[in-house]
Amino acid sequence: MDTLTIGDTEKLADALRGDLITPAHPRYDQVRKVWNGDINRHPPLIARCADAADVAAAVTFAAERGLPIAVRGGGHSVSGQGLCDDGLVVDLSRMRAVEVDPRRRLAHVQGGALWQDVDPVTQAHRMATTGGIVSETGVGGLTLGGGIGHLMRRCGLTVDNLVEADLVTADGRCVTVDATTDPELLWGLRGGGGNFGTVVRFGLRLHEVGPTVLAGMLIYPLDDALSVLPHYRDLIADAPDVLGTILNLRLCPPVSAVPERLHGSPIVAINVCWSGDIEEGQAFLRPLRAFGRPLLDTVAPMPYVDLQRMVDGTSRPGKHYYWRSVDFGPLTDQVITTLVEHASRITSPMSAVPVYHLGGAVGRVPAEDTAFGSRHASHNINMFGAWEPDQDDRDRHVAWVRDFSEAMAPHSVGQYVNFLNDEGTDSVRAAYGRRWRRLVALKRRVDPQNLFRYNFNIDPEWPDEGDT
Repeated sequence: MDTLTIGDTEKLADALRGDLITPAHPRYDQVRKVWNGDINRHPPLIARCADAADVAAAVTFAAERGLPIAVRGGGHSVSGQGLCDDGLVVDLSRMRAVEVDPRRRLAHVQGGALWQDVDPVTQAHRMATTGGIVSETGVGGLTLGGGIGHLMRRCGLTVDNLVEADLVTADGRCVTVDATTDPELLWGLRGGGGNFGTVVRFGLRLHEVGPTVLAGMLIYPLDDALSVLPHYRDLIADAPDVLGTILNLRLCPPVSAVPERLHGSPIVAINVCWSGDIEEGQAFLRPLRAFGRPLLDTVAPMPYVDLQRMVDGTSRPGKHYYWRSVDFGPLTDQVITTLVEHASRITSPMSAVPVYHLGGAVGRVPAEDTAFGSRHASHNINMFGAWEPDQDDRDRHVAWVRDFSEAMAPHSVGQYVNFLNDEGTDSVRAAYGRRWRRLVALKRRVDPQNLFRYNFNIDPEWPDEGDT
């Protein structure tokens, strides 16, 4: 990295309509914060861009001076990819506009938008696309890495609905990428992460959804999990695509949707979203809701936007987070036993073990159509460690996550890139599998200097020999 001068900094500040934040700025510590409080980095420059021209100016400035770039959209990456210690942060948090083209069934979403910006706008047209489980999640990071959400079995992953993008490339050009202008680059954006530039606008396909869905949660004591989970497994085996479910094994969080008497108790929750006909959903879910001794059943017709905010209180910004993830096949008895055993050893009331039911539309997309790597998995598990900033036992929480991950490793059929943390290049490569060579070739074409390296990085200098 070349040494920055005061003149350099002033030149960039003059080129921006937005703000340039340096360590001398009074709001520097506030601006550099990201969702995961465990990340503490000190970038020399943060360009809070107002528009695509600002992004182009910032990228050009960094390229000319050999500064690596970290792109910050929602800032929700657990590994803190939106921050760096030695480069320029391109901060898109001011760029959150959302517009809907109802004729094309397309949402135009700026690169800094959160899902809470998107869902109300698309629902005004009775449409939606697969979005994050937490409404504070950034659209950019979720989309570029894959995009798990309540609607994925019906509508596909978010990445499957990315049909075009405005992208600022490593040479400072703003280009529109679609299946006509650059199909290979569009392929790479569909799962290849932030390796190929800064997306300033996403064009996302919309589907008829809502405004009312059948949704909510069933909560059981964790002690009942060994009987509840096999019953759940049998029900979802024949589930139509309009049913999305997420298991969650944890200590019951202190949120308003749950009675205070349950707060802190070990539970298994089944979160449900039926986006089809409500009466058909009531009939299909009846055997699940009638089983066992649920502590709570909140499944009812509700606005889709309320579902998208339902668990927001369980992952607040500023807490410290560490996680691992595994894609796996069927929910076998052995897997269920492993889940329950390790969830019973959970180390924090803020930690959780969400298990996402994949399949449906996710599994029907041909494996080579996108860079996303786990089309054949049936489930994804995210071992989610969380603790308060003032706690000094980080190692204990991290150890629980790693032990859980190792116990699930024999069942692994892949990994979800967006849920990687600090596993390193080999895990990134393994997550992409046979798509790796193709991604490296694309990286060499559009970012040969690896300017965009603060991501799950695809190194353009990766040797050709021995690639799989």
